[in-house]
Amino acid sequence: MSKNNVRKLRENLLMSKAELARKAGVSTLTIDRVEGGKDCRMDTKRKIIQALGYELKERNRVFSDD
Repeated sequence: MSKNNVRKLRENLLMSKAELARKAGVSTLTIDRVEGGKDCRMDTKRKIIQALGYELKERNRVFSDD
């Protein structure tokens, strides 16, 4: 299980799971799993980080286990 701030950051942006999934190009189920603390591929993390409006160098704000 990995610790991340995806749910908090998404909610701060008033963004639904479906909206984040669409912007990141992943499924809503993937967002659900990531928010639940499940591990995901680096490519998926990159897509989520960028969809939340962060740069890759700011990844520790989103995924604190990197």
